[in-house]
Amino acid sequence: MQWKHVLITGAAGFIGFSLARRLLSMGVRVTGVDNLNSYYDPVLKQDRLAQLGLFQHFHFVELDIVDGEAVAELFASGGFDVVVNLAAQAGVRFSLEAPSAYIQSNIVGFGHLLEGCRRQGVAHLLYASSSSVYGKNSKVPYAVFDRADHPVSLYAATKRSNELMAHAYSHLYGLATTGLRFFTVMGPWGRPDMAYYSFTRDILDGRPIKVFNHGQMRRDFTDIEDILEGVVQVMGLTTDSAQAGVFSENLPCRLYNIGGHHPRPLMDLIHLIEENTGRKARVEMYPMQPGDVVETYADIGPLSEDTDFIPTISLEASVARFVAWYKGYHESEGDYESFESPVAFSSHGGE
Repeated sequence: MQWKHVLITGAAGFIGFSLARRLLSMGVRVTGVDNLNSYYDPVLKQDRLAQLGLFQHFHFVELDIVDGEAVAELFASGGFDVVVNLAAQAGVRFSLEAPSAYIQSNIVGFGHLLEGCRRQGVAHLLYASSSSVYGKNSKVPYAVFDRADHPVSLYAATKRSNELMAHAYSHLYGLATTGLRFFTVMGPWGRPDMAYYSFTRDILDGRPIKVFNHGQMRRDFTDIEDILEGVVQVMGLTTDSAQAGVFSENLPCRLYNIGGHHPRPLMDLIHLIEENTGRKARVEMYPMQPGDVVETYADIGPLSEDTDFIPTISLEASVARFVAWYKGYHESEGDYESFESPVAFSSHGGE
C-alpha cells in the first residue's frame, strides 16, 4: 500500500466519512478529526463515526482546525504522509448569516493545516474546493483553466482563497497540493442541508418543498462513489505524474473538477425522489436566492487525462440508493422526523 498514514479532516462529515471508510476498507491507517459542530444534527455525525469505529486502523480526534496549537500538536505526533482536508464550514446560504464562521474555519483553519504540512514534510495535501468558485461564469462546462474571480457568496470566496493559499505554499515551499472542486455530491449518509436530502425528508413527511428560480436550474449531480473513485485516484498521483491539471507550470500544485459531467434539471431530481418514495411532492416556487447559480457543469477532461476517472453512476441510480438508505436509517429511529436545517437547502457545493 502506497499510503502508510492518512489524515482526514472533517471525518465525521459526508465526504470525509465516506473517504475514510473507503481507505480503511483498503487497509490504510486513517486518523480522522472533526469538531462535531451543530451546523446540522451531530447525531448523524456520531453515527458515521460509529461506522468508522468498526475498523481497527481508525483513530478519531475531536479537534477544531481553527485551534492552531492543537493542529500543530496533531501534526507533530501524527507522522502523516498524506493529508485530505474536508473540514470546512459548508453551505452557500448560511454564509450570508454567519460569515465569521466561514472565515475562521475555511481560511484560518486551512492556514493551520498548510503550516502543519509544511513543517512536518507531508508528501501531499489534498483539499476540498467547490463548484461554487466559478460564480457568475457563463461559460459551460466549467473548466479548471477558466477564471474564477467573481464569487457570488462568501463560501465560494473562501474556497477560492484556499486555492490561492495552496498555490503560494507550493511555490514557496514545494508542498504538493491538489484542490478538488466537487460538484453537487449526493448519496447515503449525505448532508441534510443539501436539496436531495431535504426534498426526500419533506416529501416523506408531507411537507412542501421550496424550489428556487421556479425550478429553472440545472446541476451536475455526482454520486459519492464516483467522488471517492476520483479522490483515491488523485491521491495516487505523484508530483510529476500529472500534467493536465497543473495550476501553474513547474509547481507541484493542481486543481481538478470532480463531477458527473452530465447536468440535469432540478425538476428531474424531484421527479425521481417522487418515484422512489411513492409520494407526490408539494412544490412551492420561489425566485432565485442570493448566492445561487442557474447551472453547474464540470469539465472533467484534465482529471480523466491524468487518471482513469470516468463517472459511472446515473442520477436515477444515485437517487434510488439514497432513498433506500434514508428510509432504512430514519425508520430505525421510529419515524421520518429528522431536524430543521439551520438554512434553506443548498443546491450546489458538496463537501
